[in-house]
Parts: sequence; C-alpha cells; structure tokens
Amino acid sequence: MIDFSPFYLTLKLALATTIILFLVCIPLAQWLARGGSRIKAIIEAIVSLPLVLPPSVLGFYLLLAFSPENTFGKFLEQYFDIRLVFTFPGLLVASVLYSLPFMVHPLQSGFRTVPESFIEASHILGKSRYKTLFRVLLPNMKPSLVTGLVLTFAHTIGEFGVVLMVGGNIPGETKVVSVAIYDEVQAMNYHSANVYSGILFAFSFMVLLAVYMRNHRFNKASPLQ
Repeated sequence: MIDFSPFYLTLKLALATTIILFLVCIPLAQWLARGGSRIKAIIEAIVSLPLVLPPSVLGFYLLLAFSPENTFGKFLEQYFDIRLVFTFPGLLVASVLYSLPFMVHPLQSGFRTVPESFIEASHILGKSRYKTLFRVLLPNMKPSLVTGLVLTFAHTIGEFGVVLMVGGNIPGETKVVSVAIYDEVQAMNYHSANVYSGILFAFSFMVLLAVYMRNHRFNKASPLQ
C-alpha cells in the first residue's frame, strides 16, 4: 500500500522553497549581475557552495547549528520558541539554503542578458528603479525566470542528504518522497520503492521538458535573439 503523504509533504516543501527563494533572489541576483562591490566574488562563492559540497556536509553543519544544544538553536528555542531540528520549518530553511544557487544563477544570467540601453531608456523616461525592475528587466528575462523557478522546484523535490540530516524521518512532518524511497529500500520493499521512484522520475522529467520546450519557443520569438 503506497502512502501518498510524502508526495504532499514534498510538494509543500518545494512550493514554499521556490516562493521564498524567488522573492529573496531577485534583488540578490540583480546585485550580483550588475553590482561592482569588492565582496562580490565572496558572495558568489558562498551562494555556489551547495553545488560542490556533498549534501551530507551541508546537512551536518546545519544540524549542528539548529541543535538546541548549540548557541543558535538554543537562542531560537529560548526566545522565539522555534525548533528547527526534525521539524518542517527546519526542513524549509535547509532546503532554501541548499537550493539557493539553482535560483540565483538563472536569474543572474537573465539580468545580464537585458541590454543596458533598456535600463538607461527607462531612467531617462523618469522610471524609478522599482518600476524599471518590474516593467523592463523582469519582462525581458522570462526564460531565466521560468528556468529559475522550475529548477528550484524540481531540485527541492529530489533533495535527500540535507533533508534527511536536518529533518530526519518523521511521517507527516519531515518524511519526503526521497526519504520514503530510502526507507523502502532499507526494508527491501522494492516494489514500493519502484513506485515512489517511478512517480518522482516521471514528474521531474515532465517538469524539465515543459520548461525547456517553453524556453525554446520563447527564444525563437524573442526580438532580442
């Protein structure tokens, strides 16, 4: 009997992570794409760390940081009554940090593709930075927006090491699909593991296929190409 609660929890986590990162990464990616700060290289390296670090390494340090036995975790629990270890909020924070480059990099590339003349024309017409962002920059980098959203969503769905380290395996709370597959394999329930894996594989493939097909159509119709 297949338990579909891990799918619901996984979709909930992926959706929340994607929304948070989209809101956070727009100003960050714009600054990285067009800023000239001396610390820019350091920030870019920090943002890209999840791409090269084993998920278990990042998960281990997050587990230590979130633990009530350590300063940060104790501070959150004592003053805000927030516990991040083996809870969905902790899972969400870990997913946001781990999926950060999958949102930042596409958006950063998108900001770089918009001609500087578009921005200058907007400023000459008296548009504020806020209006320039939402009426000039973002509409002209739709493929990058879609790519960032979809890659972040799809990547969060497939997370394993980080979510297992920080969230553990609590049914209905932190047991996402990737952890459920691991459990079924450990229990030698290969049929259930195959069903979970097949659904996840098909869903991830269809999501990526849809975004690439959409971007190809947009690139052919775009006047900037």
